[in-house]
Amino acid sequence: MVSKRFLFTSESVTEGHPDKVCDQISDAILDAFLVKDPNSRVAAETSVTTGMVLVSGEITSDCYVDISKVVRDTVENIGYIGSSSGGFDARTCAVLTSIDEQSPDIASGVNVALESRGLPKLNEQQLNEIGAGDQGIMFGYACDETPELMPLPISLAHRLALRLTQVRKENLLTYLRPDGKTQVTIEYIDGIPTKIDTIVISTQHDPVINGESDNEKIQKIIAEDMKKHVIDYVLKDDKVKPDGSTKILINPSGRFVVGGPQGDAGLTGRKIIVDTYGGYSRHGGGAFSGKDPTKVDRSAAYAARYAAKNIVAAGLAKKCEIQLGYAIGVAVPVSIMVDTFGTGIVSDDVISELVETTFDLRPAAIIQNFDLRNLPAKHGGSFYRLLASYGHMGRIDIDVPWERTDKAAQLKSQANACGSEAIRV
Repeated sequence: MVSKRFLFTSESVTEGHPDKVCDQISDAILDAFLVKDPNSRVAAETSVTTGMVLVSGEITSDCYVDISKVVRDTVENIGYIGSSSGGFDARTCAVLTSIDEQSPDIASGVNVALESRGLPKLNEQQLNEIGAGDQGIMFGYACDETPELMPLPISLAHRLALRLTQVRKENLLTYLRPDGKTQVTIEYIDGIPTKIDTIVISTQHDPVINGESDNEKIQKIIAEDMKKHVIDYVLKDDKVKPDGSTKILINPSGRFVVGGPQGDAGLTGRKIIVDTYGGYSRHGGGAFSGKDPTKVDRSAAYAARYAAKNIVAAGLAKKCEIQLGYAIGVAVPVSIMVDTFGTGIVSDDVISELVETTFDLRPAAIIQNFDLRNLPAKHGGSFYRLLASYGHMGRIDIDVPWERTDKAAQLKSQANACGSEAIRV
């Protein structure tokens, strides 16, 4: 047989990217409300441009949150403060807010039992009464390309982006500014990642570096530092590494001084592929940031990832994609689809049945089982904001409940119990 070769590319962005600034602000607002009132309904949208942050949306809560302070603290934590911030400053930017309460028509579909206070655990009737906060489709995916069961291109892109931020915040490279993007192209042969074809890093920087103002010399300094402190550092222990034929492109535009909200307007939810699987899996279209757990755009996408990851961890498939469909106000998913792309040891129909019997995919059950309302308080007041950069899936630096593989043994046992007739020929 002739081997099938293809290249696949995924990108990531640092927390200083204007769209990611917005995602982090929206999720920081969500964190702040959930810490004070775990039953808060939050749909916070943020947009940024030169010298301005606009927060809009719908929020219903029993508590007060100083949104302006949350915004400024988040922007300062990212690194946009002072003369070297690149034209966008946490202390001086305008912060505008336009917040309404959640629509009563939406609330009526999910309110029946959700506001019952003091209940340690919802009963079956309540789990069935609490419907999805919206209609929509969500996808979850996992594969065996990396230890965290993520596609290799997005995994490497995230790691490079995170390292780019680390060397800036640790003052290892003092000339770096917050905005940056990474991109990794992997060569696959017969579905297996074999080599790194291309690495792209674009990083915002000071106009003068080490007293040098000549741009050609500046870019040479940056290229050498990126190779030593970012690329080599991240990939030193990887099985798939750059080789002599790998193309490494650093600041291919030639200069990157103006960036962040000054260089480009930003908007919440505009990096949904970066947030998930880097384009390697399908996406339902819904964004995550700024949405409380009743929004299945967020919670059901986490649950689908959880199910897919446990299937791969159980050895039932090398790749697994799950689609969930919901109707607003209805608790049980209207559809569940499993696709293992021919890699399953049992049929996709069998795995689909295992998903239905093993995972409770009702919105209230997802919230309860992952404790989604209380995670910000358990993590010192900041949880969802941390997910807003470097991916919501495959995180190993945060204790993320949907990344656990505690159902793998059960799935494997149930698949074995299905009998030989279920084994894929």
